[in-house]
Amino acid sequence: MTMYPPSIQKLIALFSKFPTIGPRTAARFVFYLLKSSDAELKEIANSIAVLKSTVKQCSFCFNPFEPFDTTQGKPSNAAQGKDDLCDICRDPRRNQTMLCIVEKETDLIPIEKTKKYPGRYFILGGALSRFNREDLKDLRTEELLARVGQKDIQEIILAFNSTTEGEATSLYVTRLLKPFDTAQGKKITKLARGLPLGGELEYADEETLGSALDGRK
Repeated sequence: MTMYPPSIQKLIALFSKFPTIGPRTAARFVFYLLKSSDAELKEIANSIAVLKSTVKQCSFCFNPFEPFDTTQGKPSNAAQGKDDLCDICRDPRRNQTMLCIVEKETDLIPIEKTKKYPGRYFILGGALSRFNREDLKDLRTEELLARVGQKDIQEIILAFNSTTEGEATSLYVTRLLKPFDTAQGKKITKLARGLPLGGELEYADEETLGSALDGRK
């Protein structure tokens, strides 16, 4: 059996760690890089190298963002005070009484694109499998309880994927937040069933997702 050189095998193994990327797709990535020019490879390498140093995580919702220096008109590494917040959380026009909980970062963007949600977000950090309770350690449950416990939060929207994992996560979070519903009168709602069964938010069209938001209950 013909094997790839060690350097190619190593990159295939690294790319295979990416979500939804299998060995075959990873191999295509590697051979694309081999065909790329030195300038393209350098640009890719530099972009990866500075990723961690330029992108921050919002201290409230955990959405990734680049602090922006308005005086220089470019991203800034300086982060003080409100610079720890992303543009959405920093915006005074956002409805401070609403909190939309999503599984991952890529679920936030489609909801924003509907232009029908005026509140803030919280990225839970993953989903809960019905068969693997170890997933609990990846969820930001303590941070979530802290956000929901804030006095100004009145409605919590559970915007999870219409998948087996999404349903399990929704059930778990609903139970977790039940004390806030019964003792503090906070409203907990879910997206309406406009989303196809087994569908994920990041692939939903804006009209369908907008209708699901409007029909939440």
